[in-house]
Amino acid sequence: MNFAFPLHFDGRGRTATANDDDHIRQMIEQLLFTSPGERVNQPDFGSGLLQMVFAPNSPDLAAARQYTTQPALERYLGDLIDLQSLQVTSVDSTLNVTIQYVVKSTGDPRTENFVRSAPAA
Repeated sequence: MNFAFPLHFDGRGRTATANDDDHIRQMIEQLLFTSPGERVNQPDFGSGLLQMVFAPNSPDLAAARQYTTQPALERYLGDLIDLQSLQVTSVDSTLNVTIQYVVKSTGDPRTENFVRSAPAA
């Protein structure tokens, strides 16, 4: 059974669940938008991508974040997915992450897009 992320209750008042494809997408989202050091028992879990929303925008910074994010995906989700490509871009205060991967258990290719923006002042 896979719990849905973020944790919430379904229409029956029970903890909501997610199918395998949604669960994998949710785990990728958690990894991408968790900062290293945020989890007490896994201090190296995360990618630090959220810091990029507030950083000066440059292609070099996006390439650096892409370079540090790929090993994190392979380390924590490598048993579930085969990462095909990862693209990190930042425009103004919006971070866009596009990931192409293959689900190892089914062989199904997937493309997911994750977007985060800095909160309005």
